[in-house]
This record gives sequence, C-alpha cells and structure tokens, in this order.
Amino acid sequence: MAERLDTPKEARRSFVPQITRDPDMVGRLAEAFARFMGTGRFLMYMTGFVIVWVTINGVGLFGLHWDPYPFILLNLFFSVQASYAAPLILLAQNRLDDRDRVTLEQDRQRAERTLADTEFLAREIAALRIGLSEVATRDFVRGELRDLLEELVIERASGDDNDRAAGTVARPSTS
Repeated sequence: MAERLDTPKEARRSFVPQITRDPDMVGRLAEAFARFMGTGRFLMYMTGFVIVWVTINGVGLFGLHWDPYPFILLNLFFSVQASYAAPLILLAQNRLDDRDRVTLEQDRQRAERTLADTEFLAREIAALRIGLSEVATRDFVRGELRDLLEELVIERASGDDNDRAAGTVARPSTS
C-alpha cells in the first residue's frame, strides 16, 4: 500500500546535489550589501583603492602602468559597481518598506484593540458609577439613621412636653 495518497512520496536520490532555493536569500544579501555600502569602512576601502590605483597607474610604481591617466578602466569599474549597487539598494529599500508596512499594520491593529479596550473599560466604569449611586453606602445609611434618631428624639421630647401639659405621664404597661 505504498501508493496511498496520505503517505508522502520518498525523496528521489540523484547524483547531483539539490540546491535548496531560498527566496529571501537575494534580499538578505542586498540588505547586507546596502548596509555595508552606507558605512565609513566602505568609504575608507574605496578611498584607499582609488589612491592605490591612481598611485600605481599615475606614477608607474613597480613598472605597472595598465590604466593610463584618464583612468578609463577605473571608471569602468565604478560604472559596473554603480550598476549593481543601485538595484541592490532599491531591493533593500523595498524589503524595508514591506517590513515597515507590516509593522504599521500591526501597530494600527494594536491601537484599535487598545481603543476598544479603553472604551469598554470606560463603559464599565460608567456602569459602576451608576450602580454605586443607586446603592446605599455606609455613610449614607449612617446619615439617614442619625436623621431618624434626631426626629425620634424630637418627637419624644415634644410628646413628653404635651403629656406634662395635659397632666398625664406615659407609664409603661405591665402586661
């Protein structure tokens, strides 16, 4: 039953090694190249190369003189280097733009979630405030009990004054 569809096929063996293709390899190399070209080290290397080239070809050190004064070969090297550098730098910038776009989208989604959470919490706090205004708090109950006690004391005092004026004294019942 080796021909079943739910089992993977065996890998073919060949005498030529398979080259694994990584689609991001060129992009990573372009970024590394662009990153290197933007450094002072690259400028120093290029400056040193040009100085050595001009010195050897201009003065003719060691009897070498393969590129006379207008330095046509040096210009050709710079042209080739620039023709490869520009597309590689553009590729690196495009990859950076793609990463920035993804990061921006993630930041926007995070901001939307934060805003939704904040609005939810604001609604919950408002509901709690409304709920608390309907609930009798300890201070409110104490204040109401104090007011009732004062009213009872006043009624009792006014009731005792009325009974004394009428000549009757309220006696507790003995039943």
